[in-house]
Amino acid sequence: MSLMDKMVVWSLPFVPKPIVGFFSRNYIAGSTLDDAIRVVRDLNKLGIMATLDLLGEEVSELEEAEKAAAFYRTILERIDTEKLDANVSVKPTQMGLKVDPEACYRNIKSIIEQAKGFNNFVRIDMEDHTVTTDTIEMFLRLKKEFEGHVGTVLQSYLRRTSADVRRMVEHKANIRLCKGIYNEPRAVAYKQMPIINENFKYGLEKLLEGGCYVGIATHDEILVWHGIKTVEELGLKKDQYEFQMLLGVDEKLRDIIVKAGHRLRVYVPFGKDWYPYSTRRLKENPKMAGYVFKAIFGIEKH
Repeated sequence: MSLMDKMVVWSLPFVPKPIVGFFSRNYIAGSTLDDAIRVVRDLNKLGIMATLDLLGEEVSELEEAEKAAAFYRTILERIDTEKLDANVSVKPTQMGLKVDPEACYRNIKSIIEQAKGFNNFVRIDMEDHTVTTDTIEMFLRLKKEFEGHVGTVLQSYLRRTSADVRRMVEHKANIRLCKGIYNEPRAVAYKQMPIINENFKYGLEKLLEGGCYVGIATHDEILVWHGIKTVEELGLKKDQYEFQMLLGVDEKLRDIIVKAGHRLRVYVPFGKDWYPYSTRRLKENPKMAGYVFKAIFGIEKH
């Protein structure tokens, strides 16, 4: 971790909330569903798809989880009513995974049932390594009933991912492949970026070769190039994969990918929990904190 990254993380608790909000506005759609809908509408006008992500995780009461699940069903209704090119992403711990796994399953199932009724899709997001196995098992259980309407995520920084890739190929799963953001123990996660990148490439190639639909989720132009190279070598059609990026991150690269004719989806986080989300993510990934600091003050341009 560089000295600048350490300084940014150390200073976060002392930064006034309005200032954090001001600088995070490009990365978070807002606090309300209307805010998020406006952002998605603008993205769609640019030929960009979206995924709506209601901020919040680690609920402690099932009532909270049920309330979040109900709100996700409302989100899907709005997407359908407004004819938006968007789907949703849900976090298992927000749905009650650590409180009652079966209740979590029922909550996510209710969202997918709603999505299926609208011919839409739900991405079961991946969190830290302590819930990876539970998330994958729940996804495979739901996939049996909702083929084509549910997918999940694999993270290339985890040592287990190559084995998970092989398993997902067996099931022809819809996978979002990303590097991963949590600060995991070395026993379960690679710590050197060259290895993480190589594992990303390996996973991407195996998934695509195996007939999986892959959301190639990266802001790393080297990995974007490798993704384009791989889909071209495999002769894939444009509807057999997509690129994915976070809201407000490297929009120049985003536009380059879209102009090249590739499908691209932007993750659009929103909700009242924007402040803990912002600070927690930056603390979990000090290097990202440094990137954000540089972007805010124009120290480094991409």
